[in-house]
Amino acid sequence: MYSKFKRALVSAASLAFVGIVSAATVSVDDFDDIRSFTLSNDSGMSVTLTNYGATVTSILVPDRNGEVADVALGYNNVSSYMNAVDKPYFGSIVGRYGNRIAKGKFSIDGEEYTLATNNGENHLHGGVIGFDKVVWDARIEGSSVVFSYLAKDGEEGYPGNLDIEVRYSLGDDNSLSIEYWAQTDKATHCNLTNHTYFNLAGEGNGTILGHKLMIAADRFTPVDEGLIPTGELRPVKGTPFDFQKAKSIGKDIKKENQQLTYGLGYDHNWVLSGELDTDGMRLAATLYEKSSGRYMEVLTSEPGIQFYCGNFLDGRLKGKSGKTYVYRGGLCLETQHYPDSPNQKNFPSTLLKPGETYETKTVYRFSTK
Repeated sequence: MYSKFKRALVSAASLAFVGIVSAATVSVDDFDDIRSFTLSNDSGMSVTLTNYGATVTSILVPDRNGEVADVALGYNNVSSYMNAVDKPYFGSIVGRYGNRIAKGKFSIDGEEYTLATNNGENHLHGGVIGFDKVVWDARIEGSSVVFSYLAKDGEEGYPGNLDIEVRYSLGDDNSLSIEYWAQTDKATHCNLTNHTYFNLAGEGNGTILGHKLMIAADRFTPVDEGLIPTGELRPVKGTPFDFQKAKSIGKDIKKENQQLTYGLGYDHNWVLSGELDTDGMRLAATLYEKSSGRYMEVLTSEPGIQFYCGNFLDGRLKGKSGKTYVYRGGLCLETQHYPDSPNQKNFPSTLLKPGETYETKTVYRFSTK
């Protein structure tokens, strides 16, 4: 079942994304191996994707007055994604393991594996050339775009040939669904997520500190100074990490707290506490931006969500509209298993074995208030 292997870096000095939003459900721009796709619906929303990194490059959403803005940070050409300062992973699928693995090591059945280390002494988001930096195969299925990729045995140090598919679909209710599947021929660890940065006021329009965020979690996983979980599942009550009721992101971010010091703000995994519905999904978070009225719900089958508030955005990057991405000018809500799960016995397992199927789904649903 393995898809065509494409891991070679793209030699592209400047390949522009031309986002064509038309009456068609899916439109395509083709640049040899690099392709751009736009999903559009009858509710005024469109999402543009590229098979470089299976990346979301644009999310156009109406505000309460019907004015459309792009709420996803990113670029309008491939070379910018390839050469971005500090590799922010704008909009990309990250893996084979999203988030951090301590010291780039884990063991399976007594055999130790050493991964690429690209975050100090730790492994982050799949390594030096993770899934965000490869060219995926792509196909259109109905109103969806499906990206596929074969991660070869030994790639970035991981065992097993891992065959992956990621399906993006846009509903008429302004919901962007991301469905993930993977199979392996050797036991391995798999934890995929999407790394879109959101600013509901529009990309490049100030910070996200005034956004009101709710996270449906009564615990989080505290970290050490290298942002590796300690193994504790700590209650959020009475801490700056309590988002069980919606509050402004900036409300508690400057409070004296060792975890905020380690993360330079919020860059942590929350342990989701909501019940799964009959479809195996639960509400993980909501986000609201008052000036536009845009409201986003995050639903997922995953047990955790990483909230990152753009602590490493520093004004050096300019986005697709030419605006500078300021400090905390975007946020990520990455649905996932917990960081360093391969080395944490009390965390839900990310081990995938031959004959099993990795299957998970996340929905970002937009509306106005």
